[in-house]
Amino acid sequence: MTNSVFIALSKRRGLEQQLNIVANNLANLNTPSFKAEKLIFREFLIDPQDRAPALSYTQDVGTARNLADGPIKTTGNPFDVAITGPGYFVVETPQGERYTRHGRFQLDANGVLVNNEGHAVQSDGGPLTISEDQTDITIATDGTVSTEDGVIGALRLVEFENPQEMRRAANGLYSSLQPPTDVAEPQMVQGGLEQSNVVAVEELTEMIRISRAHASSKRFMDQEDRRVREMIDKIGRPI
Repeated sequence: MTNSVFIALSKRRGLEQQLNIVANNLANLNTPSFKAEKLIFREFLIDPQDRAPALSYTQDVGTARNLADGPIKTTGNPFDVAITGPGYFVVETPQGERYTRHGRFQLDANGVLVNNEGHAVQSDGGPLTISEDQTDITIATDGTVSTEDGVIGALRLVEFENPQEMRRAANGLYSSLQPPTDVAEPQMVQGGLEQSNVVAVEELTEMIRISRAHASSKRFMDQEDRRVREMIDKIGRPI
């Protein structure tokens, strides 16, 4: 197989990876707080060591998340909280602390504020407990939680030096090996949820571009295959 075919194959592999990411973005179009992803490519050069030009391959090296805020949808639920700007809520799971921007919270049977999976949401003093007779719940823009009896705590919001290194887990959670830092000036909105920042038109346009690039690569490989077959046929003919 010639070098040109190997190069085309590396491109097609990258296109398939890219298509998978676009499809995942579209599948999470309505997932609260989901961040769109894109594939990161780099040029991979190989020296043929025969005075020929270096061979340039396509190599995918990972993904990058779009960290821009998603639009906020008003729900009117006092336990729904949206983050504007940087930061992640902290929840305690059996695997340790995890982080999320999905602020759909509720009270469990013990009055502890938890996420959809039942993991305790952390405040500046640990899990936040609200008694059943406290009904006037107010969450200020800085995360301070108050009832008719006064302030009972503040939702903890943290950030990381490099949020791109955070690892995606299930149910909108992230893990990180980096130490978290409390956000200096947290900004939250009570009664709202941050929506996905996926832009459907952009993703569909990218899907069309990938499909066309894939078709173009296939045509090139088919032409190269015919060229090689014709060359072998001519060489094999008797003189």
